[in-house]
Amino acid sequence: METWTVETDDGGGQLEVHTFRPAAEASIPGSKAATEPSGVVIVHGTLVTDSLYWPFARNLSTLLGRPVHCYNRRGRGRSAPQPADYSAETETSDLLAVMAGTGSVDVVAHSFGGFVSLQAARDGQIRRLVTYDAAVSLSGNLHERWRPELEAAVTAGQLDHAWAHLVQGLATAGPISYLPLSALRVLSILSARTRLGFEMRGLLPTAVPEMRAVLQADAHLHDFAAVTTPTLMLSGGWSPRYFAETGRTLAAAIPAIEFSIVPLQFHEGPLRPGKRLAVRIAGFLSEETPAGRAHLG
Repeated sequence: METWTVETDDGGGQLEVHTFRPAAEASIPGSKAATEPSGVVIVHGTLVTDSLYWPFARNLSTLLGRPVHCYNRRGRGRSAPQPADYSAETETSDLLAVMAGTGSVDVVAHSFGGFVSLQAARDGQIRRLVTYDAAVSLSGNLHERWRPELEAAVTAGQLDHAWAHLVQGLATAGPISYLPLSALRVLSILSARTRLGFEMRGLLPTAVPEMRAVLQADAHLHDFAAVTTPTLMLSGGWSPRYFAETGRTLAAAIPAIEFSIVPLQFHEGPLRPGKRLAVRIAGFLSEETPAGRAHLG
């Protein structure tokens, strides 16, 4: 694995990138040598860092025979903090900066990352795209998932209370999402004793502007009408239903988009062990892009 940085386009600083290659020999970070295949960028979700996606990235790189690049979005690791004017445009600009810096043309994105990548695809900036449980607000369907109590709890420093509202609102934690708030607060306290749980609590302040960005970018079907990027929207068979409903709706209306359920998978599918999901995604990314479809120049 190579660790390096890409400068943001807004002068806000840098983004931390981790690169995985199928070959043993390393190459210069950011190199676009003609001898190296074009890369794939992975965009992670909310309340996590890119490190959870490293096993998935290694598998995908091996399957594709291409470099795969994970990066920490704003507010994580060595990446720049979220700016005061943070918005969906901040994230799409960062994604395009990473794609340019790594010589990548394809994107794989999870949850909030799926929202970011679909925004970029609307401008034809991606050759092929795969999303898993993309958190897209379509005709207001995610507004009911927003809990004002989440922001109030984060502001007050009541992180256990904030975590409980986030989990219950998004329902992305499987069956435990439906526990009473009191039980979820206890689980938050217990999970904070683990490295992952502690890290997630620390990232709660980043979740508020990210959720606001999704709701502020609420779109309608006609907003995606110009998408020509071949896109595969996946959703876990055990994921919250609203992800699949959005994927089916977009696929039914937009010729470039197809949708499929991945059986026996929860929302955190890309973070789980095994190669099944990576094999499915690698197959789609390896298909030829029809002439006239969007691609990076």
